[in-house]
Order: sequence, then structure tokens, then C-alpha cells
Amino acid sequence: MTTQSTSTDAVRAVTTAFAGLVATGDTGPLEQLLAPDFRQHRPDATSSTKEQWLDAVGGSLERIDGMEVEVKHVLAADDHVVMHTRRRLPGGPEITVVDICRFEGAMIAEVWEIIEPAAEAAAHLSWWDA
Repeated sequence: MTTQSTSTDAVRAVTTAFAGLVATGDTGPLEQLLAPDFRQHRPDATSSTKEQWLDAVGGSLERIDGMEVEVKHVLAADDHVVMHTRRRLPGGPEITVVDICRFEGAMIAEVWEIIEPAAEAAAHLSWWDA
């Protein structure tokens, strides 16, 4: 399998599992894609195991019912897939999310997730000006 076909397969797997999660609330396809020793990393340096992350995702589904998701970019290189989305809750705030997935074979071994409220983006452009 070439790098191109591996990247294409990884992009398809990520986008299909994510779309299914948003559309149906079913974490099953996503769970099948996660490696047994999967780790999810957050900007605050905390990490979650596969079970912890799936519990958190499953527990938030009721609160995010009706969420609109616009996939802006999906990029792949070697064993990584990056997905950039904008998400809105009905009548609620908009967030920008970047998920960076690292694959080992056909499974996601790690995800780094960055979430920024869109309304705060301008203030974050000059974070170094205390």
C-alpha cells in the first residue's frame, strides 16, 4: 500500500466515523477505529485513555444534540490526518476545532484536540501582549 492510498484510507475512516457520530450519536464506528492503547491529548496537557474519551464523548451527546458541523479542511500526510471544523449549537456559540489524528496501521493511536470559541479568536491573535 502506498502512502497516498494509506492517507486516503485514513481520511475516509476519520471523516466517516466523525460524520456518523454527529449524525446518529453512535460512538461504535469511532470506537472500532481507535487502537486499544489510544490516547487523546488536550491543550492543558491532560490525556485520556480510549475508555475515558469514549465515555466523555458519549456523555456529551445529549448536550450537543442538533450541533451543526462544517468541515473546512481535511489534510493527510504519512500517518497523520488533520481535520479543521467549525461547530455551532442551535442558538449557541460557534467553536473552531482542530483534531490531529496519528495512525498506527489502520487505527488511530493518538488524537490532539484544540478547541477555540470563535468569538475569542481575535483576542488570541495577540496572546503575547499580556
